[in-house]
Amino acid sequence: MDRKKFLTLSSLGLSSLPLFSFAASAGTKPIVISTWESGMGVNGAAWEVLSKPGGRALDAVEAGAVHIENEISCCVGLGGYPDRDGIVTLDACIMDEHANCGAVAGIEQIKHPISVARKVMEKTPHVILVGNGAQQFAIENGFPKEPAELSEDAKKAYAEWLKKSEYKPVINIENKKQNGPFAPNFFEDGSPNHDTMGLVAMDANNNLSGAVTTSGMAFKLHGRVGDSPIIGAGLFVDNEVGAATSSGLGEEVIRICGTHLVVEFMRQGYSPEAACKKACERIVNRDRAKAKTLQVGFVALNKKGEYGAYSIQSGFVFSVKSGKENRVYQSKFILKNDGTVK
Repeated sequence: MDRKKFLTLSSLGLSSLPLFSFAASAGTKPIVISTWESGMGVNGAAWEVLSKPGGRALDAVEAGAVHIENEISCCVGLGGYPDRDGIVTLDACIMDEHANCGAVAGIEQIKHPISVARKVMEKTPHVILVGNGAQQFAIENGFPKEPAELSEDAKKAYAEWLKKSEYKPVINIENKKQNGPFAPNFFEDGSPNHDTMGLVAMDANNNLSGAVTTSGMAFKLHGRVGDSPIIGAGLFVDNEVGAATSSGLGEEVIRICGTHLVVEFMRQGYSPEAACKKACERIVNRDRAKAKTLQVGFVALNKKGEYGAYSIQSGFVFSVKSGKENRVYQSKFILKNDGTVK
């Protein structure tokens, strides 16, 4: 199920999902963890690689990201919501067990930015290419230039946004009061807020990799880049320790180098869940009033195959796939709907 479809099923609510506890993390491999309930399909695509003899985590996370880029989604791929100029720009990054990494940002009319990011990693001495340069590199490496036409859903959302042209990506408390504490986050006009697809995996050889792909914050300024393609912000992999990815308001993740921070907490001996919580606390403690209006969630996987997640607000969920389980969990969170500590 993609995220757009899930958002329409508010009557089901997320309260039926199990609340994750670190004790439930059995420590197994291979395993893949991804953000959001749409990660179920992503994990399935990654598992097709991981479950085969010699399946590499790097190939698995690319396959998972390609899967969601092929979907018509409000938040990922060419079907995603545009910026305020009506242009869809995509960001992606990938990182392997050897600290090799590649990224693209603000790329237009290319269907699979994650695969372009991998080409940047493997064929250039650079880490990140942006804008027209990223598109040129993609075309030179065999990626076709796709039509720039918005999807029907994106057209409708953009037309509705243009009526006021106000950019207010805040936590909609009234929606949570009406639909429960795990209702999704929305803009004030009722359209769904941006969320990123991030995933991390460990293969049978105990090697880690991760990937992130997104169409970025809906109705952003043209040229805006969030945390998603930034190594150490939206994604970080240390094969000696673990890997982490994030979703939510990218500017806040960048301010704390969020995923690098999570991995460093795991290096200090914290569990993945505890490490994610401490990173969220770093954001909340800096400006509690601001934290009440935004969402950030982290997902982490350590070298033992143990995993965990935490978010600032309720509503963040993540998906897990291994030989032992295939399910979606609610993340624990710091702030209640009224902004007080849970």
